[in-house]
Amino acid sequence: MVLIIGHRGARNLWPENSLEGFRHTLALGVDGIELDVHLARDGTLVVIHDPTLERTTEGTGAVAGLTAAELAATRLRDAGGAGVPTLDAVLALLRDSPVELHLEIKTDIAGRAYPGLEGRLIDAIARHGLRQRAIITCFVPEVLEAVRRIDPDQRVLASLDRRSAELLGGIEPALERFAAIDGCLVAVEKSLLSATLDLCLARLGRSRLGAWVPNEPDDIAHWLRQPIRQITTDRPDLALAARSAAV
Repeated sequence: MVLIIGHRGARNLWPENSLEGFRHTLALGVDGIELDVHLARDGTLVVIHDPTLERTTEGTGAVAGLTAAELAATRLRDAGGAGVPTLDAVLALLRDSPVELHLEIKTDIAGRAYPGLEGRLIDAIARHGLRQRAIITCFVPEVLEAVRRIDPDQRVLASLDRRSAELLGGIEPALERFAAIDGCLVAVEKSLLSATLDLCLARLGRSRLGAWVPNEPDDIAHWLRQPIRQITTDRPDLALAARSAAV
């Protein structure tokens, strides 16, 4: 069975990376929830996708330029007045559920890794008792390698698209780099995966391979038929219905 992961909660259904969105996505019965982690000015881990506020909030500027309290007071768009949540608040909400948690480490407004974010995230996962269910994800291999140096048993997932593959010298060396991280899952952008599925399966096997982000019914149905571990989608409701219909 292909696992269904709600992307940023389920951003085509509810405000992305919001407590409301995570709560509703969990109620759908998904297998996992994906979310994004940045570092606020005061060192608090916060959940938002972009390094800047403009697209998903009513604020402006860099996420890293504000404290967690200031971000909590920055209203998310269409979220009923809710602000940017802390990671602790999100993990507390999801802690008692059975779902996988895919926690993506993001970079700052200049594309730089946040100093010490990996260790803070690993500590937060342990503090909430989520080491068995949490998977740390990133596009940057050095970040995942740093995670494994801190905690060799932490589950990790590499995200890969055409741009990130180019930065690593192409799809073959990118797959080799991530395959060398023991047990690392790899989620590949769907158009790149379509073009390289046989290669990815040969190098990783189905148990380490996923696709993102199919959102249309036919596209979802297609990927649910493929020999992969998971799909990450903005419409987990459609994916769950399609998977149930196919049984």
